[in-house]
Amino acid sequence: MKTAPEDQILQRLDQIVKILALQLVSNKNTVTDGARSLKFAGLDNKTIAEIMNIDVTVVRTLTTKLRAKPSKKQKGG
Repeated sequence: MKTAPEDQILQRLDQIVKILALQLVSNKNTVTDGARSLKFAGLDNKTIAEIMNIDVTVVRTLTTKLRAKPSKKQKGG
């Protein structure tokens, strides 16, 4: 079980990650660029949605092509 100080540290680290992510997104021209950058950084859709103040379904839609499998045409066959 986590102690109170450990919980506080985890909460603070979570806040720091969100602040840094927000700074990254603020440099992007579009919501799509921001969402994709955060996805590449390893954040999950829910966290991205919270940071960017958009719906999770919007994040999912914007980042779908990032995880899509390449088609046979792209593989050269």
